Amino acid sequence: MVSVDAGSFLVIVTVAALAAFLAALVGSRLAVPVVVVEIVLGIIVGPELLGLADPDTFIDFFSNLGLGMLFFFAGYEIDFERIRGTPLRLAVLGWLLSLALAYGIGGILQMSGLVLSLLFTGSAMATTAIGTLIPILTDAGEVHTRFGTFLLAAGAAGEFGPILLITLVFSTKSPLGEAGLLAGFILLAVVTAMVAVRGAGLGWPLLERSLETSGQLAIRIAVVLVFALGALASDLGLDLLLGGFVAGVIVREALRGREVGIFESKLTAVGYGFFIPFFFVTSGLKFELSALVGDPEELVKLPLFLGLFLIVRGAPALLLYGRQLGRSDRLALAVFSATELPLVVAITTIAIEEGHMRATTAASLVGAAILSTTIFPLLGLRLRRERAGTAAEATPAAG
Repeated sequence: MVSVDAGSFLVIVTVAALAAFLAALVGSRLAVPVVVVEIVLGIIVGPELLGLADPDTFIDFFSNLGLGMLFFFAGYEIDFERIRGTPLRLAVLGWLLSLALAYGIGGILQMSGLVLSLLFTGSAMATTAIGTLIPILTDAGEVHTRFGTFLLAAGAAGEFGPILLITLVFSTKSPLGEAGLLAGFILLAVVTAMVAVRGAGLGWPLLERSLETSGQLAIRIAVVLVFALGALASDLGLDLLLGGFVAGVIVREALRGREVGIFESKLTAVGYGFFIPFFFVTSGLKFELSALVGDPEELVKLPLFLGLFLIVRGAPALLLYGRQLGRSDRLALAVFSATELPLVVAITTIAIEEGHMRATTAASLVGAAILSTTIFPLLGLRLRRERAGTAAEATPAAG
């Protein structure tokens, strides 16, 4: 029997609801991402402060389900048909440049004794939280703009690239064996995608009708696909994130060209209404606040990593997009791309478990990621508004 801490479970669910309320309350003044509120409230009610909730095996299980759902939506939101060509090419090139910068800087930090592993620290800095950004961009009307296309491509590379790193490099098995498992998983995923595309074509009327009934067949199939591929990836020794991400891509391709507004609304309710907030609140419970504030020298790492995020992920945007975007848009792309959180949490967790990162360094990285998710989207939206205002002023009035 698995023991269940019902009190902690209730606190987490309550905090998730409170976070959504607070985010909506201040949303008219400050576009604070709800995930930041979830993590901060998780820290407050966690063992480091109020001690109202403690993570256990049961809570960790639900947290992992939330992480899998988060990366399902990251995969689902990537429209490869839309970002192919120049946006995707620049995104991949930009992420490779970010990785080179991250490992170079990580090497300097390791030689100076500030970190234990350039590999884990550098990989954490070379990520982008596109799954976290998408709700913000959607609310701001940026997702379907030309700028949004370049940002979605950069975010896709900034999430999928690190997921492959986690799968291939951070395993205790041999990289060659992992590559073979990954190839087999991808082959199976391709077959699954082909079956899903054909099945959706034949059975979409039935699936669509079920959205108005208690059966909710379409939603149940999508959830099964997420957790089935996640479980398969885990059983193969790959990472859960890969399974969730691939499931999202498969569902996107299967439903291409169909009216899926109701489906997306209901699936979003399942993911963002319960599973995903559970992951972020639990991440707050696990945050090593005492490790961060206990040593002033360690606390200095937090702004250091925040600045390094901007250098590692922002520099490629400034260097590579000169022909595609104006100066203000390149700056906006830089700060949006430097927004990091979920993969930083995942990578630092793995690093601590394998003895490649100190708890203080992990706390500084996660703290910097929280700040990046709080500050950078606001700055990016402001740059976009200023650009729109300048363009409007430059346009001659009619008549």
